[in-house]
Amino acid sequence: MKTTAAIPDPITKRLGDAGLIAVLIIDDVNDAVPVAQALLDGGVTAIELTMRTPAALDSVRRIVAEVPAMTVGVGTVLTPRQVAQVFDAGAAFAVAPGMNPATVAAARQVGLPFAPGVCTPTDIELAVEAGCRLLKFFPCEPSGGLKYLSSIAAPFAHLGVRFIPLGGIDATNAEPYLVDPLIHAIGGSWLASRSAITDHDWQGITARASAATALVQRVRDEQAARTSDG
Repeated sequence: MKTTAAIPDPITKRLGDAGLIAVLIIDDVNDAVPVAQALLDGGVTAIELTMRTPAALDSVRRIVAEVPAMTVGVGTVLTPRQVAQVFDAGAAFAVAPGMNPATVAAARQVGLPFAPGVCTPTDIELAVEAGCRLLKFFPCEPSGGLKYLSSIAAPFAHLGVRFIPLGGIDATNAEPYLVDPLIHAIGGSWLASRSAITDHDWQGITARASAATALVQRVRDEQAARTSDG
């Protein structure tokens, strides 16, 4: 029997190395591989493909099979039944907008790495109790952004809890999140919006992915330089 719903170290490292997670809504399964490849061409190596359309699970299967360099996560996983579906589709991890103990328990049962969503100290307590340390902070900007997150996360800092913020992050405000030590990676739909996917704007997606990847690298280079100087 599987016993953990936490994100295991190898996947945690892959997401941390990526720094960016592209949040996708795919309406047509035939768009799955092209959008994943467009993101990968721009240096983005992790996605959260949301369970919001009938094409979602087949899209996961296609990307897992045909774009193996992409770390494929699934979002909007709300029920134990969806946990089983996502696990069977081959996802590397799953996330949810909230902290549903039944869904986290189902992920633990099958061994699906899982990051529940949190927005309050109570959410964080429940997630920590369930064995989760990498958490989705959602909705990020509408809830108060980094200032709010710093406040609610402070009592849990000694437990090694880190966050993937989603909701309202884009190219204009990503940098402060990337710098903050609470943040493991950031997620957002601006890299490959639903309309960009529907319009088959693969070049535009690659361009946005390249710009975001360059931002992550610049931030990390600056942090490394400060560390070496200090």
